[in-house]
Amino acid sequence: MIIKIVGIGLDGKKSLTDSVLEIINQATVLIGGDRHLKYFSNHRAKKKVINNLDTVINEIKKYQKKGENIVILATGDPLFFGIGRILLNNFLWEELEFYPHSSCVQLAFNKLKIPWQDAKFISLHGREIDLLIKELKKSYEKLAILTDKENNPLVIWQIYQQLKSSINYDFWLCENLGSQEEKITKIEKEDTIKLNLISPLNMVVLVRKEINNFTLDLEKLPLIGLCDKLFKTFPDQEGLITKKEVRLMILGALALQEKQIIWDIGAGTGSVSIEIARLINSSKIYAIEKTTMGVTLIKENCQRFQVNNIQVIHDYAEKIINNLPNPHRIFIGGNGGNLTNLLEIIKTKINDEGKIVIALATIENLNEALQWFKKNNWHYEIINLQISKSLAIGKNTRLNPLNPVNIITANPLISREK
Repeated sequence: MIIKIVGIGLDGKKSLTDSVLEIINQATVLIGGDRHLKYFSNHRAKKKVINNLDTVINEIKKYQKKGENIVILATGDPLFFGIGRILLNNFLWEELEFYPHSSCVQLAFNKLKIPWQDAKFISLHGREIDLLIKELKKSYEKLAILTDKENNPLVIWQIYQQLKSSINYDFWLCENLGSQEEKITKIEKEDTIKLNLISPLNMVVLVRKEINNFTLDLEKLPLIGLCDKLFKTFPDQEGLITKKEVRLMILGALALQEKQIIWDIGAGTGSVSIEIARLINSSKIYAIEKTTMGVTLIKENCQRFQVNNIQVIHDYAEKIINNLPNPHRIFIGGNGGNLTNLLEIIKTKINDEGKIVIALATIENLNEALQWFKKNNWHYEIINLQISKSLAIGKNTRLNPLNPVNIITANPLISREK
């Protein structure tokens, strides 16, 4: 016998078509959650509540051998983060037929009147919260998040706020979708999330919003260590910025002084250049970036922070640095796979007491740099940064790691100690 899996809305029988109701009426065995079976309390079939999935799977197989007409009741679409996937892993493809109802995600986006074909779907049901942290760093336009008791809307709100993303989202709490108790709330403050008043049948939708005419109160900004979210970043790679904690280490390693010429090679969003420009306005910074988007972001961030001692150059560094004034300090944040070639040009240009600081994420690039410094008898120092930041999750606090990075500070005049 073919096993039928029927998706039901929160309105119970009212959510089903006549043809699907007839499939349920013909069942000799009904399997589902407590709520599902209560919709059919007067049904003559044997009823089995789903508690332990392994036990239920074994019982379904026994009923199947006896030739019972088995109908499994599920919520919404059984193949959308539902029991359908588990059944497909335990039964043959041809043994199963699915009769889906609208999924909660479909209902949520339709109630919000927002197209959802490009949304990212995340189920936190029975999963680690790390999944959400990872996905929130990817700058999706829309996220639909299925919750559970531990990974609840309050926890999601707290994590979103603590990550201090430069991406701003409208935060929608959706409850009891498809029922008479349906409720959709736009959350703007943490204290409006009352867990004791929220239905267990809830989900969260995040929709990216653009903030026009963004302005900063420059007088309230710190002298050094600007928050990452203040910078405009790559729309599809929001995390592609030198993080504040790493920038602080880089600024210290550069040992900056007044009236210096500084090259920022692979400037990205311009975060390091802007920190230097604000800290020492007598410096002259050349922010070199090969991508059109990066150059646009640097210029917009310069305007945002009102710095005027940065010259933005749209080109490959190895093509143009020979034509720039000799630098006192160089920061290399991106090398485009041409680190050795860059260093060969730099050694002919850097001032006698100059310093180079390089941020490297991979062991291969670190090895390439070290081989060059050894060959050219430069003094160097390596700092390996492995930074974790506190993250409150519910009533607990955990440490969330940033990507490790190696920072090399090198000087062309002082020979390496033997």
